[in-house]
Amino acid sequence: MVKTNSTTNAHYNLNYHLVWIPKYRRCVLGGGVEVQLKGILEEIADAKGLSILALEIMPDHIHLFVSSPPQHSPSLLTNWFKGISARVFNLRNAKSSKRIRWAHGYYAGTAGTVTVETVKRYIEEQTKCRDTSVASEE
Repeated sequence: MVKTNSTTNAHYNLNYHLVWIPKYRRCVLGGGVEVQLKGILEEIADAKGLSILALEIMPDHIHLFVSSPPQHSPSLLTNWFKGISARVFNLRNAKSSKRIRWAHGYYAGTAGTVTVETVKRYIEEQTKCRDTSVASEE
């Protein structure tokens, strides 16, 4: 059975693969920067009630696989992670020459446990009226 999360009004299994790069795709995310960024991204996830499923920081890009409640769009999640991480990193390294600036774009993809065909079949099956007594009363 698929593990789902829940809020007061919803059960969900929404997982997003987000990828973004530093400005000019410079290789600036290695070494101590990587360690600091991992901590910062985990802090952001905890503060926003998100679950990081996987995180990989490469020298020139970041892969983040995150689970989120349905009220948060992928663009909002990306804005949080990019905006807050740059601001916090730059504040913590104010006396250093190290600075993080993210490029404007990003990649967002979804990952689920069912195929498109499974969802289509489920929807088609739901259109059939199962309770014929309600239809016959009208």
